[in-house]
Amino acid sequence: MYRVGIVGCGGIAQVHAAVLERYPDTALIACADIKSDRAKDLAGRYHCCAYETLSGMLKNEALDAVHICTPHALHVPMAKEIAEKGIMVFMEKPPIISMEQWNELIDVANRVRLGVCFQNRYNPNVIEALRIIREKVYGSPRGARAFVCWNRLAPYYQESGWRGAWETEGGGALINQSIHTLDLLIRLLGPAKKIEAFMANHHLKDVIAVEDTVEAYLQLQACPALFYATTAYAADAPVSIEIVMDSATIRLEEERLEIRTKDGVDCRTFPAAETLGKGYWGNGHYACIADFYQAAKEKRAYQNDVLSVRDTAMAMLEMYRQGKMHLNIGKKK
Repeated sequence: MYRVGIVGCGGIAQVHAAVLERYPDTALIACADIKSDRAKDLAGRYHCCAYETLSGMLKNEALDAVHICTPHALHVPMAKEIAEKGIMVFMEKPPIISMEQWNELIDVANRVRLGVCFQNRYNPNVIEALRIIREKVYGSPRGARAFVCWNRLAPYYQESGWRGAWETEGGGALINQSIHTLDLLIRLLGPAKKIEAFMANHHLKDVIAVEDTVEAYLQLQACPALFYATTAYAADAPVSIEIVMDSATIRLEEERLEIRTKDGVDCRTFPAAETLGKGYWGNGHYACIADFYQAAKEKRAYQNDVLSVRDTAMAMLEMYRQGKMHLNIGKKK
C-alpha cells in the first residue's frame, strides 16, 4: 500500500483524491494547502490529516508519494523538496514553465520516480489512433490540425490569485488549456523539428498579461501540423484533432474516433471511464494515476515519465519564446 499526500487542494486535487480512494494500492494520508480551509475540507472528506505547508506534511508524515496540484510555478520547486526526502513525485501539468526548471526537473527525476499527469494519453481513441498511425494502416500521415476553442472570462483569472501572470502561471491558453492537445499531436506524429508561432491577447487585455490565443505551424517528425487554441470563444467546445493519411482522414473528438475513407465513414465511440472532474479535463485520470503506481510496483518505466514529456515541454517553450514577441509583456491592470 502506497501512502500518499497531496499538496494544493483546489479543483484538480479533488480528482486526484478520488482516484487515490478508488485505487486499491494507495491510501491518501495527508494533504496541504496554504489556504487552510481548503486543506481541512479535503481532509474531512477523505479522512486524512490537513497541513498548511508542504514542509509540515513532509516532516510529520511517512509518505511514499506526493501529488503536486499547485499553481504552475511551484511544481518544480516542490518536486525538488519532495525528492530531497526520497519520496516519489506525481505532478500535474505543466511539468515546467522555463528551461531552468527543466534542468532542475531532470535532476529530480534522476533521484526519485517522477510522473506527469498527461491523462489524455490513456484515452482509448488516442491509443487506437496511435496504433493505426504506427502500423500504417492507411499509409503515412500527410498533415494534421488541432483546435482548442474554450471560454475563460475575467473572474477565472481575478479570483485565482495566480492565473494570468507570467511569473505564476507561465502563460495562458497554451500552457494551461491546450498543452494536452499539443502533447497528443507530438505523441501521435513525433517531435517538432521546426515551429512558427504567434500569440495574442484578444479579449482580456486589461485583465491578464498572458496570451488568450495561440496559433502555430509545427513541422513534426511525421508531417506538418496546424495548431490553434483560444480561450476567447463563447463556450468550451470539444477539442478536435484531425490527421490526413495517404488513404484516410482520422479525427479525434471526445471519446470518438472517426475514420473517413473513399468507402465511407467509420465512426467508433469508445466506452468512457467515469469523469471525476470537469468534463473538459477528460476521463483518463484514473488510468494515468493507476499506471504510475502499477509501474512503481512492477519496477518498470512509467509511460508519462520526464523523458516522455521532453518533446512537448521543448515545443511549448519554443512557442512561448516566439509568441512573447507579439505580446505586450508586463502590461496588466
